[in-house]
Amino acid sequence: MKDDFSQDAKIPSNTNQRDNSLVEKDESLDWAKQAYLQLKQKQQEEKAIRQKEIQEKEVLNNKNKDNINTFENNKNEDFELNISVENKLQVNQDLRKEDQPQLGDFDDTFTWSAEVLAAQGKKIDQFSLDDIDWLSRLKQGLEKTRKGFVTDLLDKLGDDPLTPEVLDDLETLLLRADAGVSATDQILDSLRSKLNEEVVEASEGLRFLKEQLVNVLEKPIKDSGVDLLSPKKGCLNIWMLVGVNGVGKTTTLGKLASVAKRSGFSAMIAAADTFRAAAVKQVKVWGERTGVEVIANESKNADPASIVFDAIGASNSKNIDLLLVDTAGRLQTKNNLMEELKKIRKIIDKLAPNANVESLLVLDSSQGQNGLKQALAFADSAELTGVILTKLDGSSRGGVAMAVASEAKLPLRFIGAGEQIRDLRPFNSFEFIEALLTNR
Repeated sequence: MKDDFSQDAKIPSNTNQRDNSLVEKDESLDWAKQAYLQLKQKQQEEKAIRQKEIQEKEVLNNKNKDNINTFENNKNEDFELNISVENKLQVNQDLRKEDQPQLGDFDDTFTWSAEVLAAQGKKIDQFSLDDIDWLSRLKQGLEKTRKGFVTDLLDKLGDDPLTPEVLDDLETLLLRADAGVSATDQILDSLRSKLNEEVVEASEGLRFLKEQLVNVLEKPIKDSGVDLLSPKKGCLNIWMLVGVNGVGKTTTLGKLASVAKRSGFSAMIAAADTFRAAAVKQVKVWGERTGVEVIANESKNADPASIVFDAIGASNSKNIDLLLVDTAGRLQTKNNLMEELKKIRKIIDKLAPNANVESLLVLDSSQGQNGLKQALAFADSAELTGVILTKLDGSSRGGVAMAVASEAKLPLRFIGAGEQIRDLRPFNSFEFIEALLTNR
């Protein structure tokens, strides 16, 4: 399995292979079939390996059962141990089953996904089922935005060269897609400048539009100096997740813990959302699922800052690579929430002055322009360094990504498009825009 934090997960936008144009359809079909057959064979081989591992665990489990019969004096204790082993075996099998994407039919979605990967310079032997599965879900997640935006866009573009009137219509479409005023103005200014210099055919106009949208998303990423956010080895990394209730903050934290573990980093979780009754229990469940230790205090009115204090101490003593901090939600307009975030940040700065600290805002992509308001409200108090876009599940309004990048000037770091543990990936501007503007 490819590491989720690896540089292959996000290919720089200036690579020679990426020219915002996909492989020609008539040249790609046979090539995509080859990729499909190769992935199918690889999946069959991995399935055989997993079945062998399960059989070996079952043999070990049976040995534990035999031990119960051998030691009669400790029957109850051994029986409890056996039940624990059986439960862990079942949980591991369930997680492995959930964790593995399945290769579907060879259809237009697979071909499109393969073309997107090829356009980024990847060869057939570099494809993974994870990549294909992710792109198909990303495409599905942007369906609502795409249906309204792309259908109208293609209708306005037609087959004739672009005109000023078409650009006026495009402006309306971008605003309706929640792209925001700043991003829309920037894109339209570029298109108008190009139109003043030359005749722009419809196909070239669409290609240029994609390029400008990618530029909008890439600018804050480039300005940050970090193309792909990942923990740094040899020091403590602290990622504080902030956001209002209901955006998927705690679930995202659990998925990040999984990404870290799969990528070879040690991780710990600080359950600092002590205001929501179920938050600590929810974090502990994610800790068990991912095998990550959770620092928590379930007593009523526990101080979030003290939990972070304890978690930093534990992280330093155990040489943890990544400490993930869950924080309270409520509304971004509540002063006590913002003050609490500032207090946590002061603790972090005092106890871990050399740590690499990220403050990541978790945004529900279905909230449209309200998401932008949240980003602006949290920006100062939480010292935001990036955004994680969640719930891209088909009911979202993905255009808000442009608004966050252009108006809040925050880099998008991760994107979530599902409920399973692996449904979180590093944000890739090129893939996002291709999924947004595909007409397939």
